[in-house]
Amino acid sequence: MHETSTEWKVHLDRYDPKVHPFLHLADDAPLLLMIADTFVTLVASTRSSPGSKTGIILREQKRTWQILILVGFALALLGAWIITNPLLTFGGMMHLLLPLGIVVLGVFIARKGISLHQKSLVSAGSLFLGVSVFFLGIVTFYLPLDDFVQLLLLILAFWAFGSAYMSFSRVARGKSAVPEGFYRRLGTGCFSFLLAVSILLIPDAMLALLMEVFGTLVFLLGIALGSGGWRLREKMRGPGKDE
Repeated sequence: MHETSTEWKVHLDRYDPKVHPFLHLADDAPLLLMIADTFVTLVASTRSSPGSKTGIILREQKRTWQILILVGFALALLGAWIITNPLLTFGGMMHLLLPLGIVVLGVFIARKGISLHQKSLVSAGSLFLGVSVFFLGIVTFYLPLDDFVQLLLLILAFWAFGSAYMSFSRVARGKSAVPEGFYRRLGTGCFSFLLAVSILLIPDAMLALLMEVFGTLVFLLGIALGSGGWRLREKMRGPGKDE
């Protein structure tokens, strides 16, 4: 559910992500729609006005606007860096963040297999799986970057192809099968198919493009936070500060 200044917008998923995670990604959350919705949300956030109780919030948290501006400025700089150095940033992320994420995931899974309160083994399977994932993360620190790139691009291409197939299959059943919009769904299918084909044909260019899009989203997030902090600052100094 999304709240705007004039209405509520409800998004209904066709597939439960807990039961059908792959169908949920392909049909309910196509990659292009996720990027577009995030972009629209961030742009709208930079233009939204502060709420009527902003003064109360600021009196309770006097440094809120300062933190927002500082974090927003840092994220804007990070986004600008990613946009100007997409492949370099990707290489750094793959060499550090992905293996580190796998290690943390392994620790989390292994933690579910033991009880710290009773100091006993709860699930041997979870413990074994967690330890295995942990060592997999250690190994991935030493894998070549090309393997990560190929794996990631194959996953993205498969996701885009799946979204295109699901979109075309629903459009083929007529407008009644596409309550969210026939032409919107048709466009999603076409662009998802083009994205998948482009990833397979020109992987390096698409990787750079996707990283630039990611950098743009980070930059917009920084602008949204910074502008929100500035509006809070102005609200605190203005007549509405006693609301």
